[in-house]
Amino acid sequence: MSSSSNQNKVSEIYDAHESKFLTPFQRKGLLKNLQSDLQPEYRRRIEIMLLADMGKSQSHICETIGCSQEMARYWIGIAEAGIAHKWNERRIGRPKTVNSQYIERLKELVSHSPREYGYAFGYWTAQWLSKHLANELGIEISDRHINRLLKQMGLSTKRKSSQASTNAPNQDSGITICDLQSNSEPSFNWSFNLIQTNN
Repeated sequence: MSSSSNQNKVSEIYDAHESKFLTPFQRKGLLKNLQSDLQPEYRRRIEIMLLADMGKSQSHICETIGCSQEMARYWIGIAEAGIAHKWNERRIGRPKTVNSQYIERLKELVSHSPREYGYAFGYWTAQWLSKHLANELGIEISDRHINRLLKQMGLSTKRKSSQASTNAPNQDSGITICDLQSNSEPSFNWSFNLIQTNN
């Protein structure tokens, strides 16, 4: 069977079913891309979304395509969310792993204030370290993994409570109001009840 007749057959199969959640534009785009020369991983993504759009169950999709439950669940969710047109934006393969360059940069960041890197806050959190390193090195890991790495290195983003209290031992913790300039004449719009009651 020629590839063009096979492509027409695929289109006929999908066109014969009513769409559950893909727009006509999305469905047409996916079918068009399915007919092009794609890497198998991208082809699977599109097939998962099209089969889900036809009303096929997750287990049926996994059995038909030969993919994992997680993969099917993810791409079914993408289709249901209305962003099926982003099928090729997620990279194929395992994410990059942490390397020695990442570890060294993490150590360097933790030893400096985030303000030195243009942030408004004075102390790093694992979440901000993760975001900063993802932008800088292109390696995305969770904030929990950042905390694990810091712990392995004997570091932490948490400030020690004794360190926080020794930084300003002579400062009063109360609020001081000073240098207020008077606008004009004093206003006596406030009413105070100063009657002492002895019960």
